[in-house]
Amino acid sequence: MNRDKDRSQLPKPMRGDVRLLGDLLGDVIRDSGGPELLEAVEQLRRAVIEARHDEHEDRRGDEIVALVSSWSLARAEQVAQAFTVYFHLVNLAEEHQRIRILRERDSGAEPVRESLAAAVTELGGPDPAGIYLGNFRVHLVLTAHPTEARRRAVVAALRRISELLRTVDDKNLGAADRAEAERGLREQIDLLWRTSQLRVKAMDPIDEVRTVMTAFDETLFRVVPAVYRELDRALHGTGQTPTRVPAFLRFGSWVGADRDGNPFVTAQVTRETATIHADHALRALEAATTRIGRALTTHEAATPPNRGLRAALSDAAAAHPELVAEIAARAPQEPYRTYLLYCAARLNATRTRDADLAYKGPEAFLADLRVVQESLAASGAIRQAYGELQHLIWQAETFGFHLASLEVRQHSEVHARALAELRAGAEPAAGLSPQTEEVLATIRAITWIQDRYGPEACHRYVVSFTRSAADIAAVHELAGYAGARVPVLDVVPLFESAQDLANAPAVLTGMLALPQVAARLEANGRRLEAMLGYSDSAKELGPASATLRLYQTQAALAQWAAEHDVRLTLFHGRGGALGRGGGPAGRAVLAQAPGSVNGSFKVTEQGEVIFARYGQPAIAKRHLEQVSSAVLLASSTLISERIVVSASAYRDTAARIDEAARAAFRALVESDGFATWFARISPLGEIGGLRIGSRPAKRGLSGPAPALNLDDLRAIPWVFAWSQTRLNLPGWYGLGSGLAAVDDLESLRRGYAGWPLFGVLIDNAAMSLAKTDRAIASRYLELGGRDDLTARVLAEYDLTRRLVLAVTGHDRLLGDRPVLSRAVALRDPYVDALSYLQLRALAVLRADEAVSAEERERLERLLLLTVNGVAAGLQNTG
Repeated sequence: MNRDKDRSQLPKPMRGDVRLLGDLLGDVIRDSGGPELLEAVEQLRRAVIEARHDEHEDRRGDEIVALVSSWSLARAEQVAQAFTVYFHLVNLAEEHQRIRILRERDSGAEPVRESLAAAVTELGGPDPAGIYLGNFRVHLVLTAHPTEARRRAVVAALRRISELLRTVDDKNLGAADRAEAERGLREQIDLLWRTSQLRVKAMDPIDEVRTVMTAFDETLFRVVPAVYRELDRALHGTGQTPTRVPAFLRFGSWVGADRDGNPFVTAQVTRETATIHADHALRALEAATTRIGRALTTHEAATPPNRGLRAALSDAAAAHPELVAEIAARAPQEPYRTYLLYCAARLNATRTRDADLAYKGPEAFLADLRVVQESLAASGAIRQAYGELQHLIWQAETFGFHLASLEVRQHSEVHARALAELRAGAEPAAGLSPQTEEVLATIRAITWIQDRYGPEACHRYVVSFTRSAADIAAVHELAGYAGARVPVLDVVPLFESAQDLANAPAVLTGMLALPQVAARLEANGRRLEAMLGYSDSAKELGPASATLRLYQTQAALAQWAAEHDVRLTLFHGRGGALGRGGGPAGRAVLAQAPGSVNGSFKVTEQGEVIFARYGQPAIAKRHLEQVSSAVLLASSTLISERIVVSASAYRDTAARIDEAARAAFRALVESDGFATWFARISPLGEIGGLRIGSRPAKRGLSGPAPALNLDDLRAIPWVFAWSQTRLNLPGWYGLGSGLAAVDDLESLRRGYAGWPLFGVLIDNAAMSLAKTDRAIASRYLELGGRDDLTARVLAEYDLTRRLVLAVTGHDRLLGDRPVLSRAVALRDPYVDALSYLQLRALAVLRADEAVSAEERERLERLLLLTVNGVAAGLQNTG
C-alpha cells in the first residue's frame, strides 16, 4: 500500500463529506470571485497533484513557480484564501469521521483500546484496579501559548458548519430538513469565505481567557461526568449503588496568569481572570442544579425525605422563609425538588455576591447535594440518588467554584531584580521600579483571589529557569514584602535547560530546607510539585537527546521522592507540536520513567491542542479516557516492572544515541551564521504579524528578516517557522546520527518493540518526517544562499528517514498507521499549493531588490495568509 492508495481508500462517509464541503466551497468561490478565480484555484490544484505523480518533480515545480508568479498579488491572495478555507473544511470532515469511528469501536462487547474499561481489564478487574484509585489524579493545565492561528470568528463559523454537517449526516432526516441544512451549510461556508483569516489586532490576555472559556462551557463541564461514568461502569458500577470513582480530573490554567515575557498579563488581569472563571463555574453549576431540581419531581409520599433532608429544609425555611415558601409553592409536596432549587438560588447568590444567601464555598454546596443523595438512597430511590445527581456531585468536586486553578508564572531573573531592589532598602513611597511593583501586586492579587474564591483558585507559582532553591526562596521572601498577610503558596520549580534538568534533584533537596516549603509539606501530606520543560530542552538539545534526558530526570526525581518520603507530582510542560514534546498523550504517559507517575499526572494543553482535543465532546471524552487510562496503567507495578527491565537493557544504547544526536544537533545550530540563515529561509520574522497571542511579537514585518540570537528565540516560533518550510526539523534532526552511532540494527529494532520510550521517540519522529516534503523544503533552503547548511540538513534528513524505516521495518513512513497516513496524503498536494504561494512572497521579501511599501504590504499579507493556511493543512503551528 502506498500514499496514493491511502488517498483512494478514504472511508466513504468522509469522502462524501469532503466532496460536499468542497463542492459548496467551489460554488461560493465562483459566485464571489467569478469563474476565473475558480479556474485559477483548479489550475493550481491540478498542477500540484500532477507534480506528485511526475518523476520530473523539479521541472513540474518550476512550472508551478511560473504559474503562481504570473498572477497578480490580489489573485494570489484569493487563491491562498481558497486553499486555507478548504483545509478548515477538510479538518471538520476528518473530525466527523473520527467521531464515527469512535462510535463504531464502542459498539462491541470488548473494551475499546486505550479506554478506562480496557485499563481495568488489563489490571486484572475492578478489585485490583481499585487499589490505584486512592491517589488517582489527572491534572490538565490550559495555557495561552500562542499556537492557535485561527481567529475566534473563524472557529465560531467552523463550529456552526460542524453542527450543520452533523445534521446532514443524519440518516433519518427528511428531504425538506436536509435541503434546509444544505442551504445553511452554503450560507455558513460563504460567511467563512468572507471572514478574514488574519487578525487585525493582537489578542489581549482577557480575549485569550474568554476564548478558553468556550472549551469549559461547551465541552469539559458536560464531558467530565461521562468520563467518570465510564470508569464506574468498568468497575461494575450500576448507577444504583454508591460509586467507587473519585473525581480524579482537575483543571488548571496559565491563561491570564502566565506573565513570563508578557507584560500585558498584570495583577489586575489575573484578578479579572479569576472572576471570569468563578462566574462560568457558578453559572454552569446553577444551570445543572436547576435542571436536575426541576426534573426531580418525586412526591414526598412515594419518596419520603429522611431526617437529614427534613432538617435541611427546616433550616432553609428559617433562614430564608420567603424564598423557600415561593419555591415550595411551585413544587408542593416535592421536597427534593424544593431543596435543589433552593440550592440553585444559593449558587446564584454566590455568583452575584449576595452574602446573606451565598454559599461560603463549594464544600457547603457539596454537603447539600449529599444530604439530598443520602435521603433519596434511604427512601429507595437509588437510581435518582446515583444518576444525574451523582454527575452534579462529580462536577462540583472537579470544578469547585473556581473552575480551574490559576497558576502564576514568572522568570527567576525578574524575582532576583525585584529582591535586589527591595533589599537595597527601596520603599514603595520612594518609588519602586514598575516591574518590582508589578511583582508585589501579583502576590497581592493571589491573596485577593484566595480571600474571595479560596486557596484552590490560585496557589501555585511557577518559577521559570529555576537554577537553585534560592529561586524558590525568592518568591517566599517577596511575599513577605507584598503585605502583612501572606497567601498560601506552592512555589513550583521549572527545569528547562540540560544543566537545570541535571541539577533538579539537588534543587529539590535544597527546597526541603526552606521553612515555607517544610510548612506546606506538613500541611498537604508531603506533596510537592516540579515542572519539566520539554520545549526549551528540545530546542537546546534536539528531539532525541531532550527525550532521553527528560526520561533520566524523571527517573532521578522519582528516586529522590522515594528517598525523601515526598509525594512528588511531575508537571510536564509539553507543547502541541512534536518538536516541543507533543504527540499522542496516552503513549507518552506509558513511556514515563518507573515511579514518576505513581497515580498522579500533570501536563499542559497548549494553543491549538486545546480546541483539537476539547472542541468536540466525543473527541474530548476519548482524549480524557486515553490519558486517564494510561495514568492508571503507568501507576501499576505491572507496567513499571516492564519499563525497568527494558530501560536497563537499553541504557548503553540510549547513551550512544544521546551523545551522537546531541552532537549533530548542536553542530548545526552552532554553525557560523545559522540564525541569520534560518531567518532567511523561513517566515520566522513575519510570524508575529499573525497576532495569534497577547505575548508581544519580537520582530516587525518591515525589511528582510533581521539577525537574531537563537538562545533568546522562544521554542514556539522556532517550531512554527520550521513547519512552514516543510522540514519539521525540530521533530527529527539529530536522531539519524544517533541511530547510526549504535551500528546494531537488530538491537535498535528490539528496543523499538520492547522499550516504550524508544518506541514513542521513533514513532513521533516518523510522524514528523511524514509531514515533511524534501523537494519543496529544498526550495526554502535555497533562499538562504548557504549550500553547506542545505547539504547538512538534507543529509541528516535522508539518514534519519532511512534509519527510522529500517528500525520500524516499514517500507514507508506511517506504514502501520493507515488513518494518519490517509490524513497526510489527503493534505499533501494542497499544502504544496500554499507553499508555492508562500515561496513567491518569501523570495521577493528576502531578495536584496527594493520593493515599494505598497507591494511589500501585499507580499506580507500573502505570506501571512499562506502561513495560516499551511498551519491548518498540517494541523500544526508550534
